[in-house]
Amino acid sequence: DPKSDMPATQFNMKWVEQAGLVKFDFLGLKTLTVIQSALELLKLRGVNLDISLIPLDDKPSYELYAAAKTVAVFQVESSGMMDALRRMKPTCIEDIVALVALYRPGPMENIPTYCEVKNGLKDLESIHPTIDHILAETQGIIVYQEQVMQIAQVMAGYSLGGADLLRRAMGKKIAEEMAKERPKFVEGAKKTHNVDAKKAGEVFDLLEKFANYGFNKSHAAAYAVVSYQTAYLKANYPVEFMAGVMNCDIHLTDKLAVYKREVGKLGIKTIAPCVNASLATFTVRDGAVVYALGALKGVGVEAMGLIVTARGAKPFATLFDFARRVDMKRVGKRPLEMLARAGAFDVLEPNRARVFEALDALVAYSAAIHEAQNSSQVSLFGESGADIPEPRLPYRDDWLPVERLTQEHLAIGFYLSGHPLDDYMSALKRRDVLTLTEVTQAAERGPVIKKLAGSVASKQERKSAKGNRFAFVSLSDPTGLYEVTVFSDTLEAARDLLEPGMNVVLTVKAELEGETLKLLANAVQPIDQVADAAGAQALRIHLNKPEAAASIAMLLGKVEGRSRAQITLCVPDDQGREIDLTLPQSYPVTAQIKGAIKAMQGVVMVEEI
Repeated sequence: DPKSDMPATQFNMKWVEQAGLVKFDFLGLKTLTVIQSALELLKLRGVNLDISLIPLDDKPSYELYAAAKTVAVFQVESSGMMDALRRMKPTCIEDIVALVALYRPGPMENIPTYCEVKNGLKDLESIHPTIDHILAETQGIIVYQEQVMQIAQVMAGYSLGGADLLRRAMGKKIAEEMAKERPKFVEGAKKTHNVDAKKAGEVFDLLEKFANYGFNKSHAAAYAVVSYQTAYLKANYPVEFMAGVMNCDIHLTDKLAVYKREVGKLGIKTIAPCVNASLATFTVRDGAVVYALGALKGVGVEAMGLIVTARGAKPFATLFDFARRVDMKRVGKRPLEMLARAGAFDVLEPNRARVFEALDALVAYSAAIHEAQNSSQVSLFGESGADIPEPRLPYRDDWLPVERLTQEHLAIGFYLSGHPLDDYMSALKRRDVLTLTEVTQAAERGPVIKKLAGSVASKQERKSAKGNRFAFVSLSDPTGLYEVTVFSDTLEAARDLLEPGMNVVLTVKAELEGETLKLLANAVQPIDQVADAAGAQALRIHLNKPEAAASIAMLLGKVEGRSRAQITLCVPDDQGREIDLTLPQSYPVTAQIKGAIKAMQGVVMVEEI
């Protein structure tokens, strides 16, 4: 192998065996790295766990399996596996071993029987008293290759070597070998346990069927133990486990989005990426996952390591302090832009648009400082580079909340600090528009027709067998992601509204099939049309700079709309107390207006009253 210094043979596995060598398979599992990462994070808070010594009867672990809360749990993440777990309700490691072996084309048809027998819904069928004990742990089903061998040994008196040859002949359907083995098996069963020829033939046929897709038990057991180890960590140490999982997929944005949602479902807080709090990789602090700087799009873990090293034990105080201590030119302009978009500089300057526009000046300032520090000359005024003046940062309003979230989505790959619908939620509630969580709860009592808001992520159009076009549309709201099926009539009327980035209100028929929510759209409306008809009754706007009132007055003077609200400005006086100033007339207020006011310099908070 030219890419390795390890010698490699050109013999295939059969030739290798004939040459007198032994073939071993070595499987590399990323999951082992996940486990190791979680264990190292646990050590940082004084928990020294030996994963090889964990108890195999941990109740929370089996409860996690039975509830199918297995996102990021090895081998059992797929929806099919989750359904099987809900039916099986595993209570011991043998159940997990059996599921790993059964969940393949062919053996899969036996999963319902296994689950029904295990949970007392069906009686265990006896094959023959001499071999029933061999199949007891797998609910009377032949699951493993080893069981095929054991049955041949116990019932028909085969040696284990002979039983392995039988298994191999059966598994590879070698007709010539099978013709020799059938009479041998029937005769052995008669001689060993006086089993009549008809019954022995039935057992042989059964072995032949299952040997074809029987699974190697030691292989299934090894996988099941690794699966159990991940389930144990998730059930008992979920914060460190999820951080470990995210570290192993640090560059896979789609997977990080799934894991972030799972972290939220587990009730674990996520600390947003921050130049003073984050490391290059995911870490844990005070029971929360600290988002990794290296997980942002278009940045490298190595480049983010430069920031962490420069920070050391002393947090950055200002953007200029950051520029002096970090060689921003080495980090690169694009990674710095991603940090600004993601809000990683919020701790130094909360106005992300201002930071983004200031990057060129900050990079030039940083380069001048570091060139001076690296030169052998010392400034007349003391420390090298200390006399270089700080650049003036641009003064501008922050991005509007929707733009702020769009920029964040560009850097992170999903919405982390908020959602584009946040400013609409109170108005939508007044129009009986539900969240995804509320629709799901309503559908638990049976099919319902409800209104649901969503931000469109993607649309896939298809053509039915009759030639009609329909679409699968992926959307999200502040409570989760969902998919809606849109048939031809609705699609034709609303195609332009269902483009990525659009915010809409859907009238949907919602129905639960097992754990899956099925949504069919009957109508689609622009979100502003629905929300503006139920605008705020009154707004309180908290300011920390009285000058912001002039900007608000200018904005309100330009807008038009049906929905009008009373507005109160809360302005600080010289002693820092808030003074309420209620404006004499009402003004049109929409979600966009609220968002624009929130983004203004000097506005602390906007609340509906």
